[in-house]
Amino acid sequence: MLIIPGIDLKDGKCVRLYQGDYEQVTVFADDPAEVAQRWRNEGATYLHIVDLDGAKAGHLVNLTVIKRIIAEAGLPIEVGGGIRDEATINQLLDLGVDRVILGTAAVKDPFEIGRLCERYGERIVIGVDARHGLVAIEGWTETSLLTAHQLAAQLAHHGATRFIYTDITRDGTLTEPNYEAFIEFKEAAERRVIASGGVSKPEHVQRLRELGAEGVIIGKALYTGDLKLADIL
Repeated sequence: MLIIPGIDLKDGKCVRLYQGDYEQVTVFADDPAEVAQRWRNEGATYLHIVDLDGAKAGHLVNLTVIKRIIAEAGLPIEVGGGIRDEATINQLLDLGVDRVILGTAAVKDPFEIGRLCERYGERIVIGVDARHGLVAIEGWTETSLLTAHQLAAQLAHHGATRFIYTDITRDGTLTEPNYEAFIEFKEAAERRVIASGGVSKPEHVQRLRELGAEGVIIGKALYTGDLKLADIL
């Protein structure tokens, strides 16, 4: 199973939110590229980057920082946050991004997502962020009427091959993942699923491995020291 450190970008810095709340933000580093190098040096083989400003704005905001991470990290990365059109997808792939994460766009136009998945294949990942079972969009500021497992089944039908499932109520809390919700989502998707949200102990990683997660994204627990990459790689 792939262990993926998460780097969230806000105002050019590396931050973590609490339960997706932009008013509850902790800055962990002024230089996200240095953070990326740290995770590489500690053994990470893949990185998960989210442009939080971009997610709210509907377009990439921290592109300069993303370029630096690509240039200096020396690792494959996936990027999400504010990617709403094919031009942005092409821009990121041309810069050297390995995978592009689509979230809000997937909810608003599943047929277009199907076309993009057919064209770009493994380079597209669908990010499904759920709050109490319902899909959140627009940088977690709005909640749709779709359940996470409904969206998973719908997009799998349209050609999605990989998902990232985040339980927002667990994200940044250092509690534990919502295993029941993950199981339900994975069964509905019938595709590869990377888990995110609430992972803070080695046993959480082991449990998600047992449940068939393709990977796990870890954020706050790495920054606070509750988890160390050496203990879970």
